[in-house]
Amino acid sequence: MKMVGIPFGLSDWSKIEATEHSGTTGMAYWRTRQFGDVRVRMVEYTAGYMADHWCSKGHILLCLEGELRVELQDGRTFTLTPGVSYQVADNAEPHRSHTTTGVKLFIVD
Repeated sequence: MKMVGIPFGLSDWSKIEATEHSGTTGMAYWRTRQFGDVRVRMVEYTAGYMADHWCSKGHILLCLEGELRVELQDGRTFTLTPGVSYQVADNAEPHRSHTTTGVKLFIVD
C-alpha cells in the first residue's frame, strides 16, 4: 500500500452513511472512505455474522469492540478482542471472519 496525495483531514465516522453487506449469516455495515488506492472503513458485524467468501485482499484490521474470529483457509484460527489487530498482504493467506457476539472493526486496505 502506498499512501500518496492524501492531505490531512478528519473523518467523523458517525456522519458517514453505512452500506449493508450480507454474510452467509448476519449483516455487515460498512462506513467507507476512499483515498486514492487506500480504502478506510469502520465496520460492524451483527451477532452471528459469518463471511460469505474467503478473502484474499490484504488488510490491517483493528478490533474496537466485541470479538472476531478469523479463520485462515489452511485451518488456523485466531481470535481478536478490543485492542488486538491483524495484518495480511494481498493474496497471502485467504481468510474469513465470523462473530457470535457482534464486533466493531477499523480496517485499512
